Amino acid sequence: MSALTKYWFLEGFDLFQKLGKPTMMHMCSILEMENLDKGQVIKMNNRDNRSIFFLKQGSVKIIDSSNDIVKYIVRKGNIFGELSLYDKKRDAEECAIALEDCIICYIESDMMENLMEEHETLKNAVLKIYGIRIKRLERRLRDLLYKDSTTRITEFITSYIKEFGKEQESQLVAKNLLSHKDIANLTNTSRQTVSNTVSNLRKIGHIEYSTQYISIPKTVN
Repeated sequence: MSALTKYWFLEGFDLFQKLGKPTMMHMCSILEMENLDKGQVIKMNNRDNRSIFFLKQGSVKIIDSSNDIVKYIVRKGNIFGELSLYDKKRDAEECAIALEDCIICYIESDMMENLMEEHETLKNAVLKIYGIRIKRLERRLRDLLYKDSTTRITEFITSYIKEFGKEQESQLVAKNLLSHKDIANLTNTSRQTVSNTVSNLRKIGHIEYSTQYISIPKTVN
């Protein structure tokens, strides 16, 4: 794929907005691109070199390879694999699974590190993403200590729809990309508890839930 096409793909990433076109074109010359089918696995530790991934289209879930537990979800316009910049063993512990058809670009970590050293704005942007990951982990730990399972599941589903959903009339509607097991992993609960909570939320009208979509009224906090 041409560098100009790659440039168009990268324009949608806030991470690169302040780099300028010459630097962006340089990045495009060293980036690789790949189309992923739904369900396809990206085993980061199987590549010749550690890589940072840019998700242009679709969404992926990041899995702990040692126990198949979902750690977090990445939506389009974001990056993953960036933790290997700070922990050299991280890419051996994680893999990504496409939740829908995806388009990714990726760059070797060493090349990314060089670019970050040359461009302070890029370095700060990646550090910010890393910080957000840590804050989300800390929030999950606090929730585990201070919130019951029903509250954690309800708040996660609401947050997921607000992040991944789109407005449709009076509803926020998101693709239903996560299984009950995935939600259980992400909320430190059981699959049965998730099933019971989802059923109760549907009964009281808090959510609408199907195999394809999940939604909440726009007025839900």
